Amino acid sequence: MKRLLVLMALFALAASAADITGTWKATLDMGGQPMERTFVFKQDGAKLTGETTSSMMGKSTIADGKVEGDAVTFSITGNMQGQDMKMTYKGKIVSATEIKFDVDGGMGGGGQAIQWDAKKQ
Repeated sequence: MKRLLVLMALFALAASAADITGTWKATLDMGGQPMERTFVFKQDGAKLTGETTSSMMGKSTIADGKVEGDAVTFSITGNMQGQDMKMTYKGKIVSATEIKFDVDGGMGGGGQAIQWDAKKQ
């Protein structure tokens, strides 16, 4: 009986996704140039919405957002020099205050992923 209770508790913990609602500031180093992006996430269960802002691409709406366990996925469409670019974010929740994102599309070009390190504000 004890084993069953322990297993049920472990499954319940594994099934519950972390709530990342709030403001997060992300940084990256692109060729020696530091860049910042701010995310404002709103999470409802596994659904993730919100917006993100950067000095280079302005404000973008988060689309197709999901949080499943420690995985975070969403896309944004940003405008750079008059061209719309869709970027897909795939993140791992490292702790309650840190998420590491890999981003496909956009500035990386040639399939190169961009890596952001986000900290909760």
